[in-house]
Amino acid sequence: MDINGSVAIVTGAGSGIGQALAWGLADAGAKVVASDIDAEAAAHTASQRPGKIVSLRADASSVADIASLIALAENEFGPVDLYAANAGIGCGLGLDIGETAWDLAIDVNLRSHVRAATMLVPGWVERGRGYFLSVASAAGLLTQIGSPAYSVTKHAAVGFAEWLSITYGDKGIGVSCLCPMGVKTALLDGLTQSDDPDVRVAGTSITAAGEVLEPAAVAALALAAIREEKFLILPHPQVLDMYRQKGADYGRWIAGMRRYQGILEDQIKH
Repeated sequence: MDINGSVAIVTGAGSGIGQALAWGLADAGAKVVASDIDAEAAAHTASQRPGKIVSLRADASSVADIASLIALAENEFGPVDLYAANAGIGCGLGLDIGETAWDLAIDVNLRSHVRAATMLVPGWVERGRGYFLSVASAAGLLTQIGSPAYSVTKHAAVGFAEWLSITYGDKGIGVSCLCPMGVKTALLDGLTQSDDPDVRVAGTSITAAGEVLEPAAVAALALAAIREEKFLILPHPQVLDMYRQKGADYGRWIAGMRRYQGILEDQIKH
């Protein structure tokens, strides 16, 4: 895909990977709508690239808010060419997080992707082009120690991206799925700096597995993959080795993850 001259929407663009994606797209010649649940954060992102980015406070999982993002993009810049479904949420640890947390995780981490694609893909098929970037996680290929809702919804996001590419890839629709491990974001900092040892175990399981990357580095890899129309984006190459090991011997991989969890619990709790 040629990013230069395109029109893009990025959700969760107030910080982290989303902010870096918005800036990277703008620097590459795109016109961008940056959205975030935090209006001030989204406005700050836009203020750093005046004339290239506009912002809107939006809930990435809301049908009405997604429609508003698309309308703003069309009114300001023209038809949407690229949608980066980046907004995500953790929603706690263990089985006792409750129905509300499960609903929120499913809405933000999965249904936001489905709802945006439902609105945009039919028009893209008519135009013969369009691009969907699903920001998932290595947890969508492997798993996330401690967090059931995050693990399940990120697996589902990867599955939806796969389906989207299979179903519409021959109709001019490009799809990429971004699956990083540790990235320097507020979400990861909240895990590693928590007073709750169980939360720190979850965070350390990420930081101990590989380098914690800067959002700008991850965004640059994502933009390169979009240009190449490459489906799976792995900023941490070792994730592919882990994924292969998982598929080659599922039982051994699960046993290894149990050991890894136990080691981290011993280190942090004792």
